[in-house]
Amino acid sequence: MRIVITGGAGFLGNRLARAILSRGKLTDARGVSRTVRELVLLDVLAPPPLDDPRVRIIVGDLADPAVVERAISADTDSVFHLAAVVSGQAEADFDIGMRVNLDATRLLLERCRKLAAPPKFVFTSSLAVFGGALPDPVPDDAPVTPQASYGAQKAIGEYLVYDMTRKGFIDGRSLRLPTVTVRPGKPNKAASSFASGIIREPLAGVDAICPVAPTTRMWVQSPRAVIDNLLVGHEAPAAKFAHTRSVNVPGISVAVGDMVASLRRVAGDAAAGRVRWQFDPVIDKIVATWPSNFAPKLGPVLGMRADGDFDSIVRAYIADELPRP
Repeated sequence: MRIVITGGAGFLGNRLARAILSRGKLTDARGVSRTVRELVLLDVLAPPPLDDPRVRIIVGDLADPAVVERAISADTDSVFHLAAVVSGQAEADFDIGMRVNLDATRLLLERCRKLAAPPKFVFTSSLAVFGGALPDPVPDDAPVTPQASYGAQKAIGEYLVYDMTRKGFIDGRSLRLPTVTVRPGKPNKAASSFASGIIREPLAGVDAICPVAPTTRMWVQSPRAVIDNLLVGHEAPAAKFAHTRSVNVPGISVAVGDMVASLRRVAGDAAAGRVRWQFDPVIDKIVATWPSNFAPKLGPVLGMRADGDFDSIVRAYIADELPRP
């Protein structure tokens, strides 16, 4: 089986690659379990090295047709499309958001459409496709009404995935991910970046700025659970999706102040004391458009899961990312 991961240099792409290599087999669009023979990591930067002969690295622009054609060869069986311009950057720079989040997505889909055998296509969408006046909690069939460019671009991607699936060009699945926290590394331009920073930086002995109020609630999930759910979404039989190919991935609803309280319980007062509350109206305006509580039904039926609580998310980050004494 030949699998392509876009955004393969990112931390989720790297984690997903390791999980696939460890698993060794995935199910193709015909429902046949097959051995992974080649895993292609495609990104604009080279990913961290993986010492495995099955891994092939392609560095290039996802919006370049020649790069996409090289990555999606005729024998490609599955594509995990993780690459994206994040929410804050997509809002600040409309052109780059459209180029990467929309134009490159369509380019990938058009390439998959030309393959002799329709591949599986897992599209990482976002809860940002929702916005405005919504029920609390948000049901699976809530209207898609994005309130920012990033959400609009993801929503259009979902419609493309659904229609190309309906036409038989691909076997698509759009997974609407919660905010992923705690992300390792440096802050990025996502409006949700602070949700990782207020945990990651204090644990490293560095002060962190929180740009929203402590009462702001978010729908979140740990990297561990996200990777598990991406694989569940890939492996789920096509018949389980019925009239839709978009899935609200399970998460937990937690106030930002409660995130800091979890940090205090797990790591102590000194760590929690490094969080500084400094309101940023630009960030707050974007985050305020995202619903913070969902009632997913299809995701759990497929086998997706949420984290138990935010304390466990903090502990998982410490176990997975911090050096042991």
